[in-house]
Amino acid sequence: MTTPSAKGRGSGVSAPATASAPDTAPGSDTVPAAAPDQTDRTDPAPGRRRWLILAVASAAQFLAVLDMIAVNIAFPAIGADFSSASTADLSWVLNAYTIVLAALLVPAGRLADAIGGRRSFLTGIALFGLASLACGAAPGLGTLIAARVVQGVAAAVLVPTSLSLALPAFPARERATAVGVWTAVSAVAASSGPVAGGLLAATDWRLIFLVNPPVVLAAWVAGLRLLPRTGPVRGQRRRLDPLGTLLVLLATGSLTTSCVEAADWGYGAPATLGFLAAGLVLGALAVAHVRRHPDPVVDPALFRSRAFTAAALGLLSYFLAYASLLLAATLLFTGAWGWSTVSAGLAVTPWPLTVLVVSMLSGRIVRVLGERTAAITGGLCFVAGPMWWLLLAGGDGTHYAVELMPGLVLAGLGAGLYQPVMFAAAGLLPARQLSLGSGVLMMSRQGGSALGVAALVMITGGAARPGLDALRAGWVFTAVTAALAAVAGTALRTRVRTEPGEVRTAEVGEATAEVGEARTGQGEETRTGQGGGNGSGTAPIRRCGTDPIRHH
Repeated sequence: MTTPSAKGRGSGVSAPATASAPDTAPGSDTVPAAAPDQTDRTDPAPGRRRWLILAVASAAQFLAVLDMIAVNIAFPAIGADFSSASTADLSWVLNAYTIVLAALLVPAGRLADAIGGRRSFLTGIALFGLASLACGAAPGLGTLIAARVVQGVAAAVLVPTSLSLALPAFPARERATAVGVWTAVSAVAASSGPVAGGLLAATDWRLIFLVNPPVVLAAWVAGLRLLPRTGPVRGQRRRLDPLGTLLVLLATGSLTTSCVEAADWGYGAPATLGFLAAGLVLGALAVAHVRRHPDPVVDPALFRSRAFTAAALGLLSYFLAYASLLLAATLLFTGAWGWSTVSAGLAVTPWPLTVLVVSMLSGRIVRVLGERTAAITGGLCFVAGPMWWLLLAGGDGTHYAVELMPGLVLAGLGAGLYQPVMFAAAGLLPARQLSLGSGVLMMSRQGGSALGVAALVMITGGAARPGLDALRAGWVFTAVTAALAAVAGTALRTRVRTEPGEVRTAEVGEATAEVGEARTGQGEETRTGQGGGNGSGTAPIRRCGTDPIRHH
């Protein structure tokens, strides 16, 4: 069946073809959406402007990731300043940010879709800067933890909104490149976090927070000038869902808390099991609620898109593998091999460097291989990393270049291929759900990371210096979860070039195809398929932005 793209009322702006069908069949890659008005910018931004928008969005992502990583390194310095506090109390400087960020990603994404991504982004980044100042000036531990909570709230607003603002600025054929750059920025933040945190903490741990405001100010000014004005769809005022929001918030927060605190509380401790049980029960209640509510905080229609559902599940599995492998590498270097923290940080560097290079090239790679092949290849490369270690790693690290470094490069290659394709699945959603969809994918990332760390700590028995046998068990876990992520990639689309200027996209497991980028006139394109109205098998249709997607 063919569905032409819908046109916005009185605006002359075409809606994304993925949002054009009023009804959605299970398994398709479209979800219902209303036509946008003048405030809903869905056309790609011209020329240089879209790259500047991506730079602003990436700056926010960089800050959110950097502040999560760098503070871990500064933990001893913070403890020295607040020497009267217990280790359990100090841990909340780290955990408050992580838990609040994970818990608020989905509600914050829904809010951004309701009030506009630009407004949410500018509010979130301003709040992040103010919270950073409060962290840097905190006179006591309680104030620092409270400021970290606010930082987590701001990051939860920033992270999904940044991606939802960047994606529509690019035509579909360039979105893998855009998300690749966004992923590369995350890799740079993650890799520079330990180094930056160590250098700043050596002077004063407060500098970790005080370096943020200048970057925040620059991003806020640039965002004010560059980001497209978006807002709620005319005549489509979203209903509030306070109960659903509360259920999602409490369920996510409870599950994240049980994972983050399990190592300190004990995996069989009443507090750990209590938070886990509460999270599962609240999660079940949240699912039941959103299925009945007329406009729920999480629209179930999101998951009627097979590719989007596969991306959410695939990212959950992938970050289970990612977080556990990163922790396993650190424990191997500092524990079994007895290296210093600085040496361990340098030893891990080939991983993020490979991610950086491959992510920057991911757009070209995806255009050649297709989304499905790129995701599967990335997942399998990530599987190969821990498998290399299983076969060769041992001893005292004398042969690091042979035993460990190839595994790090393979993991980086897998990350650089897998993440851009999966995060770009948010672009399948209609404009009014981009922030919510991005929030769901980010929650998969945060949840998978928390579970991955908890799983590896459980596998290694919580030892600070686990032996090689315990680490090998962890590498097996990493390889299995990465393999599951690769399996999720089989549900994505595969693109095959048919003739110059044309790309046919076949849905895996469906007898449907999309033909795009074959422009026949100023405002028309040719759709190849069934029922051509001109007797030749083709029919002119209106151009949607610069890169429409059509379903047959």
